[in-house]
Amino acid sequence: MKFLSGFSGFENNFSRFVNRFSYEEKRRSLGENAYFCGKIIFMRIDIITILPEMLEGFVRCSILKRAQDKQLAEIHLHNLRDYTADKWRRVDDYPFGGFAGMVMKIEPIENCITALKAERTYDEVIFTTPDGERFDQPMANTLSLHKNIIILCGHFKGIDYRIREHLITKEVSIGDYVLTGGELAAAVMADAIVRIIPGVISDEQSALSDSFQDNLLAAPVYTRPADYKGWKVPEVLLSGHEAKIKEWELEQSLERTKRLRPDLL
Repeated sequence: MKFLSGFSGFENNFSRFVNRFSYEEKRRSLGENAYFCGKIIFMRIDIITILPEMLEGFVRCSILKRAQDKQLAEIHLHNLRDYTADKWRRVDDYPFGGFAGMVMKIEPIENCITALKAERTYDEVIFTTPDGERFDQPMANTLSLHKNIIILCGHFKGIDYRIREHLITKEVSIGDYVLTGGELAAAVMADAIVRIIPGVISDEQSALSDSFQDNLLAAPVYTRPADYKGWKVPEVLLSGHEAKIKEWELEQSLERTKRLRPDLL
C-alpha cells in the first residue's frame, strides 16, 4: 500500500485495524475481561465537587443521559460543602509554610469518600490534577470496565497532600495546562468512559473505529451528497468494495497520523 512506506513497526497496527471491523474478532483478541467483550456493564461514577451546578447540565445531556436512561450507568454529583462541619461551609484553608493560595481541607474530602465507601466498594478513587497521569483512550477503555469509581475535582492550589497519600488510588490529568477546577476534567473523563460501555452507543462499530482506539487517527468520513459544488467523495467509498474501502481507510489513518500526530507512531 502506497502509504505504508516509511511506517516502521505497523504490522500489529494493520492487524488491529482490520480486526476493528469485526466485533467478534475484537472480542476474541482482547478476551472476556476487555471492554469489547459484549457484556452489558453497569457503572456508577460519583463526582465530588464544590461546583455541582457546573456539571448538572452536562451529565443530563446527550450520551451521558442516554446511558443513564438505559440504566447502563449512573452519575452522581456530591457537593463537598455538604460534608464540612464548618458553619460557613468552608472547604479550604491557608497552607502551612507560607505558600501562596488556598488548599482544600482533609476533613470534608475524607468525610465524603468515607460515606460513599460505606455504601459500596470502589475500584478507583481518582483525583483530577495537572501533575497526574495523562488521560488517554486506553485509560478510558480500562476505566470503562470498572463498576464503581469516584472522581474528586481539585480546586484552589490543590488538596492537602495527605489525601493523595492515603485515599486517592489514581491521579489523572487531561493535559499539560491548569484549569480553575477539576470539573471540566471530570466531565471529559466521564464522557470518554461512559460512551464506550457496550450498549450506550447503538452502533458499537462506531466506537471501535474512533481515533486512538488503535493508536491511530480515524480516517476521514463523508455523507451525502456525493458531489457538492465539485467537492467529491473519494470514489472508493462509493464502490461498495469492502476490502478496498478497508484498505483505503487504513491508508488514510496512517497518513493522517504521520502528518498530524507523529508522536503516536
